[in-house]
Amino acid sequence: MNADVLPAAGTALARLVARFARIATVGEAGAMLHWDAAAVMPPGGAAARGDQLAVLAGLGHELLVDPAMADDLDAAEATPPADPWAAANLRLMRHAHTRATALPLSLVEAQARANAACETIWRQARRDSDFEAVRPALTEVVRLVRETATALAPALGLSPYDALMDGFQRGIGAADVAPVFDAYERFLADALPAAEARAAAAPPAVPSGPFPAAAQEALCRELSARAGLDYGHARLDRSAHPFCGGTPTDVRITTRYDEADFAGALLGVLHETGHALYERGLPAAWRRQPVGEAAGMAAHESQSLLIEMQACRSDAYLSFLGPRLHAAFGGDAAPYAPDNLARLWRRVARGHIRVDADEMTYPAHVILRFRLEQALIAGDLAVADLPGAWAEGIRALLGLVPPDDARGCLQDIHWYDGAFGYFPSYTLGAMAAAQLMAAARRDVPAVDQALAEGDHAPLLRWLRTHVHGKGSLLGFNDLLREATGRPLDPQDFLTHLRRRYLA
Repeated sequence: MNADVLPAAGTALARLVARFARIATVGEAGAMLHWDAAAVMPPGGAAARGDQLAVLAGLGHELLVDPAMADDLDAAEATPPADPWAAANLRLMRHAHTRATALPLSLVEAQARANAACETIWRQARRDSDFEAVRPALTEVVRLVRETATALAPALGLSPYDALMDGFQRGIGAADVAPVFDAYERFLADALPAAEARAAAAPPAVPSGPFPAAAQEALCRELSARAGLDYGHARLDRSAHPFCGGTPTDVRITTRYDEADFAGALLGVLHETGHALYERGLPAAWRRQPVGEAAGMAAHESQSLLIEMQACRSDAYLSFLGPRLHAAFGGDAAPYAPDNLARLWRRVARGHIRVDADEMTYPAHVILRFRLEQALIAGDLAVADLPGAWAEGIRALLGLVPPDDARGCLQDIHWYDGAFGYFPSYTLGAMAAAQLMAAARRDVPAVDQALAEGDHAPLLRWLRTHVHGKGSLLGFNDLLREATGRPLDPQDFLTHLRRRYLA
């Protein structure tokens, strides 16, 4: 924290601020170990890494549940600070303490250990499309997640599943999400066939490779830097599943390269760059404090999807990007023409893999996972039955039959890493991204003109003011209300889809 926002020395609030800075630092160490495990750790390090992560999780937990924390919270709340940032920080401290004290240390460490072990097994199981290889480990993860949810629910006054969602996006529960998802499923029933027919009527030319990984990586670095990512505080590496991790001053993004198709890596890096820009833009004055963190994972996903989907697949940006791609990869220029890139990267087609899905079908993948993980946590679905339930669900939503588990329930890392309650954030984030981009265009008419020159600066300045710099001062809906004039409204997303895919 900056000196000008520090509470008076020796007060309960000052002790809380110091304690939460220490907790955050422990969390940062865990984040770097997670990155290392995904990007560079040899397989033989997995067991020790699980122990390391469990100990760090335990240390953070012990700091949160120390009886002195409860005494200081009570004292600070007796005379709450007048400053809105400090007051919000205190409320978030209390929330973190409430969650932590609901969980025994043994459960926290067991969960961290089980997650690390399961994730390691999942990496090989996914390559082999062998669900049975990871089923016992996932069963243990789900058992512990259920135990965690059951312990959190009464402390938070929420259902067990909502208690898990609360860990990713405060203030949003299944009852808020389910009707939005049901309405989207109804929209998709008519819109998807129409969008597919439109895409089929004008098939794109596909750039021909190979596209060397080194050339892809150089282009990814260049475009992410042009978008605003400072590589003095960031790294780009490779992993089995692309992600953004690290800390606000040391952001780590990863991707994976396919020399037959550069789009996955490039668009994936632009997506993760959106996450990284959010982390880099968080309020430095409140670093390592709860109020200085991102406003939740739906808010985080709104930033990655705003950069990737709203900005970098826009007509304006594609007019800049097409020539740059041709310069990087050579060959026939026609596939890199902006209008062809638009057809190529905006075509609607049902597919098995969530991270490769188009904007219109992507929410169907999230809806499937939302329903399945609710059933898993409630005990209505056994882990052993997950592959069959997955196949039935994706058939109902998209008419697809997974050819194997690698393209079914093994494709995502999240459940195997214990992240239940996270998936709804993806589609809530997509909806928020459309809403924020519409507001940015209203407020800054030069946004698209700048994107046509590969310049994200006007858009990034708007996001720094209205989203990034707010940290966790506001909840998800209040953040949107201040930035756009409304809480989450799916209509902007539907309008965006109709204009891009049906007009």
